[in-house]
Amino acid sequence: MLSTFLFSLLFILNPFFTSFSLSQSVNYTTNSGICETTPGVSQYSGYIYFDDDEKDAMWFWFFQARNDSSNKPLTVWLNGGPGCSALIGLFQEHGPCTVNADSNSTTYNPYSWNNYTNMIYIDQPFGAGYSTGSTLVNSTDQAATYFWKAFQIFFADSTFSAYKNNEFIIATESYGGRFGPVFTQYLQSQNAKIDSGDLDAEKIVVSKLIISNGKHDPLIQMKSSITFAQDAPGYGPLVNDSVLAEVTKAFNVNCSPGLSDCYAGGNDTVCHDALVLCTHQVFAPTVGDRNPDDLRQNSTEQLTEDDDEDDYSDIFPPKYYSTYIRSSSVKKAIGAQSSFDQCDTSIKNRFSNNGETGRSFLSNLAELADAKEVDILIWVGDSDMKANWIGVQECIAQMDWWGNETFSNLNYTTLVLDGNYVGEYKVVPNGGISFVRVFEAGHTMPAYQPKVAQTVFGRFLNGEDIGGEESQSSDEDSALSNAKFPWRWWIIGFSIYVLIAT
Repeated sequence: MLSTFLFSLLFILNPFFTSFSLSQSVNYTTNSGICETTPGVSQYSGYIYFDDDEKDAMWFWFFQARNDSSNKPLTVWLNGGPGCSALIGLFQEHGPCTVNADSNSTTYNPYSWNNYTNMIYIDQPFGAGYSTGSTLVNSTDQAATYFWKAFQIFFADSTFSAYKNNEFIIATESYGGRFGPVFTQYLQSQNAKIDSGDLDAEKIVVSKLIISNGKHDPLIQMKSSITFAQDAPGYGPLVNDSVLAEVTKAFNVNCSPGLSDCYAGGNDTVCHDALVLCTHQVFAPTVGDRNPDDLRQNSTEQLTEDDDEDDYSDIFPPKYYSTYIRSSSVKKAIGAQSSFDQCDTSIKNRFSNNGETGRSFLSNLAELADAKEVDILIWVGDSDMKANWIGVQECIAQMDWWGNETFSNLNYTTLVLDGNYVGEYKVVPNGGISFVRVFEAGHTMPAYQPKVAQTVFGRFLNGEDIGGEESQSSDEDSALSNAKFPWRWWIIGFSIYVLIAT
């Protein structure tokens, strides 16, 4: 009665006040013994339920930091898609284990990100991975509301409430170039309502945002596909002059005008059709017979749209985890109750038909950069064609934010690890964006260079110099990687030979 009276009184005093109901729940399995095997390090996997009848449920897998977990940040990992499972990141990129070739056992990952932070992998929106739901999310803005609700429910649980005051970090990749900025902004808007007394809920303050191989702006990045194909730094020309002429004409005559119409306020159909046209007439021809995730591999080794996603190929990273995670024993151990869909095509289709995939999200990232309230790391594997590093670099340089001119004028610093050149980076001083190009890495960058990724991740989290003590400045910009690595192709060829042979 007293709580009802107080709520009524508060509403009378502030008619805009809203209260977030916590009739929802978290249901999870503790210490399943799957993946994380470090003694004393706990893990929890299960569902965040959004309603009493459990129709909408978001799957999560939480791993404590391997040391001092109570004082370490909480990092949320989201895969892209839209509609792809975060278990891609967990098992193929930076989780506590990797799955062996027998698809039935795992190996401890010394480069897991929970060496530095508590990690929670979330399958979102509903339908991705092991998540289920009758709510058909069709936009990033809508997905953001459920992301916020998920953590309101999560932090209300007695087990996870201990982490609600820890530093909160969002890390994501690919379509996460949209998820990351929009989710961060939505959390900030909810915090403002809480501060003003208009909302009774738990504040969630994002301190850092990390985006890997992000898809930010279709027009800039589609144009960069041509530049990259003409001469991919470190790899050389990817297509012949005839193909270049065709895609350049297609971009100028069809693709650019279509996306420009979309940007000028075009409806959902205009934006959807523009991206489809650009993909077929510009992007696909520049890829040719290469694997768009990693230009060093051939697409004949990759699955086609007609193949089942469980059919294995020789490409790297292998999908051994896909069979492992579907086994009845593993599902029972981790508390998974639904079928696993690595990338739900119906979600992607809804976002696409809504026109979102054809629109730019650079303004969201620019607003975050301008506010200087969130540290931002943008990094890219340099053999990725889906979101090539030149295009991502151009997005940062061209978007309207206070540091774009400084960013463009900065020289790269060579990233050195264990005496080897592993990448290059530039950091806009005084709270600007950090950008890292990682050599010899594809779309899921940490899968290809796990030690480099973990090292840079740890330095960024701890506020350290991304380059560490080994790195050195280069006045020749990106030329260093092109001139000093003629031996890289021998290593690449030998590595692919060994991978196929085994």
